[in-house]
Amino acid sequence: MQKLAKREEQIMQSLWKLEKAFIKEIIEELSDPKPHYNTTATIVKILEEKGFISHVAYGNSFQYYPLVSKDEYQKEVLGEVVNNYFDNSPLALVKFFAKEEKINTDELEEIIQLIKNKK
Repeated sequence: MQKLAKREEQIMQSLWKLEKAFIKEIIEELSDPKPHYNTTATIVKILEEKGFISHVAYGNSFQYYPLVSKDEYQKEVLGEVVNNYFDNSPLALVKFFAKEEKINTDELEEIIQLIKNKK
């Protein structure tokens, strides 16, 4: 799976949230400054060519929907981050968050419980 460019990722975030949307609705979900309609349409077309989204035609209008789930994309991207920046060690990632105080004791306990429940 390809990594998405920043604006492609923003559009995918909108589609994951909306589940299906026309270009105008996608633009409404994006943060300011909002891209021009034609710019958004071009990026949507690229996402469709990459296999991330598809559409249903309603006359001359297209309603787009994701083909790749947010969970699938998260798994892929996070896997790359762990591999490339944490020597393929999820433990190193958790240690990093603990060291940077981005995770607290309660959250660590929750992670431990999740692991125990998997066994």
